[in-house]
Amino acid sequence: MKNILVAVDLEQGDILLLNKAAELALCTKAKVWVVHIAMPDPDFVGMDAGPMYVRKTLADDLRTEHKALRAYHKELHDQRVPSEALLIQGPTVETIFAEASKLDADLIVIGAHKHNFLKRVFGQDITHQIIDQSRIPMLVVPLD
Repeated sequence: MKNILVAVDLEQGDILLLNKAAELALCTKAKVWVVHIAMPDPDFVGMDAGPMYVRKTLADDLRTEHKALRAYHKELHDQRVPSEALLIQGPTVETIFAEASKLDADLIVIGAHKHNFLKRVFGQDITHQIIDQSRIPMLVVPLD
């Protein structure tokens, strides 16, 4: 195993995902790629970004997300795990698979949250969409 992609959503369960990926990386001498998919740029999805305060809010969100990813990278670095952190804008499922392909990922690590009845009835969550579509081996870590 050479490359492990960890898809994070910048929530509390991410530390567990990073620790699992670090365990595997240390055993296999793999590199860990911490990837967070941010909302697509409004222009990308055919929407106007709106007034300046909306643009500032979007920029602030991206800075906050980038700072969190740097902290995750530092956490792995402190454990002597080779790693990189990437913040990418785009549709989540498609972008994860595109990055996994670019990085030649041998494994995708994602977290799974429990969802309420309505969520299960009316639509799959991102984790289940990735599981259903993945051609790459996965480690799904329960977070609830």
